[in-house]
Amino acid sequence: MQATSMTRRILLSLGLGAAMTFSTAHVLAQDVDVPVIAAAADLNFAVTELAAAFKAETGKAVKLSFGSTGNFATQIREGAPFQLFMAADQKFIADLHQDGLTRDEGDLYAEGRIVLMVPHASVLKADEAMDDLAAKLDAGEITRFAIANPEHAPYGQRAEEALKHRGLWEKVQPRLVLGENVSQAAQVALSGNTEGGIIAYSLALAPQVRSKGEFALIPHDWHEPLLQRMALLKNAGPVAEEFYAFLKTPRAREIMKKYGFVLPTED
Repeated sequence: MQATSMTRRILLSLGLGAAMTFSTAHVLAQDVDVPVIAAAADLNFAVTELAAAFKAETGKAVKLSFGSTGNFATQIREGAPFQLFMAADQKFIADLHQDGLTRDEGDLYAEGRIVLMVPHASVLKADEAMDDLAAKLDAGEITRFAIANPEHAPYGQRAEEALKHRGLWEKVQPRLVLGENVSQAAQVALSGNTEGGIIAYSLALAPQVRSKGEFALIPHDWHEPLLQRMALLKNAGPVAEEFYAFLKTPRAREIMKKYGFVLPTED
């Protein structure tokens, strides 16, 4: 995929929070007693709420950095001192563990889903089979369509797989607008400068996003599973360890389910 030649990059703010990553230099400047958590962009709302619940329960704080899983994996290899990595695709955790950068293989925390999201004023309708997208592409009514960059964002990779499954990839490619991560793709999809896009179910469920458009859940068998895994990194301190343990508690699981994050063993 030649992203530079066939996409426009648009970064627009819709109040989606800190859909960004800290630079390595910024992370290095942080208080060592307040661990920095590298979290996939689809976790923006869920982990923000989890961090608040953790602080309310323990009095301890964590700093959150949201971004593309692939970019975080690169930063970790380059020495960025994150203490916990919550990846959108478990293969990144497996690769880091193989290279000796995590304490262990970590824990599965969710299976992610993708949705077709359209703003209220769009000519495009949200349907799970993407029939209207197919019709509008044939009619030349789709000018821009947003997904996360498949080169480093797991949600972008799954969007590409779903579009290929539906037979729409070749038609939609010239109209793609790529976000650096799925949170930025959501901003673009709902900006009014596109007809819509494919984003994370967890973001679509957040009131700040849901109020701006309509969405339809894309069948899970149209793409490879998005098995999401977290792991402590080698330099993790006691607060990161405590937050990691908190993420596996019933209280944390309820917050995750609120944003559509369920484990394959959960209802």
